[in-house]
Amino acid sequence: MSASNVRVAVLHGFGINCDHETAAVFRLVGAEAERMHVNRLIAEPTLLDGFDILAIPGGFSFGDHLGSGRLLGNRLRFALREPLREFVARGGPVIGICNGFQVLVKTGLLPGPVDGEGVMPDFEQRASLTLNESGRYEDRWVTLEFDAESPCVWTRGLTRIDCPVRHGEGRFVVADPTLLDRMDAAHLLTVRYVDPATDEGHGLTDDLLPYPLSPNGSARNIAGVTDPTGLVFGLMPHPEAIYAKWLHPDHSRYTAPDAPDVAPSPEERVLGEWEGEGLQIFRNAVEHVRSTRA
Repeated sequence: MSASNVRVAVLHGFGINCDHETAAVFRLVGAEAERMHVNRLIAEPTLLDGFDILAIPGGFSFGDHLGSGRLLGNRLRFALREPLREFVARGGPVIGICNGFQVLVKTGLLPGPVDGEGVMPDFEQRASLTLNESGRYEDRWVTLEFDAESPCVWTRGLTRIDCPVRHGEGRFVVADPTLLDRMDAAHLLTVRYVDPATDEGHGLTDDLLPYPLSPNGSARNIAGVTDPTGLVFGLMPHPEAIYAKWLHPDHSRYTAPDAPDVAPSPEERVLGEWEGEGLQIFRNAVEHVRSTRA
């Protein structure tokens, strides 16, 4: 394998339905992405040794029976506990998007040990993602802001993006409210829903935002968290769905983020200026892997 090649395993099967899109965005940022069936990885855990990044996409794994992400989380927790621990220990970034975030939380990979018990995964479930406070499935665009001091390798250099959510169980909850204080102090509350009317870089708040600015009523408006290593990252919104600017619903109105003040003429449009805000998340992980090889 070439030193420049970054290989990504994208899980699929049993109701996961965003695997093609997730693999595609990794390819757009220069990685080699392979869709791998969950059963294949469980049958041959050593396959993980040949990959640099692991992605668990969105969807409805196992039909969300027993709760979103519960069954796939249990399969990974009990069948791949040591391979996953070793993957993170050798510096492998892991991302869970939407249902993948639910899986990582219920596997116990997120939020991970927070209280000085070490930083490696211990597969203890400390949080959950449960039914939206609206009582309905939410399919809408939201505004996200990132903690600039987060150790998360996936979110470096990001401040604010618009992104779609598509979920019925996205409300981040914990049994012990003081856990959120400790996570906040460690900058593990990596990304939160914010009011787009606030100034960029100043939108983060612990006060619960009104619906639909927070689409699910998540504690402290949490949209995604990282573990203490900064390698494992999960979020409910879908950054792969804003890999190109024209995917934003306000793109053709020229009111999307970074849009020109007036519509450019056909002669002024530059086809290459297409990259959407979400693509940087995937590029960050690929560049992190490459930097650790230098």
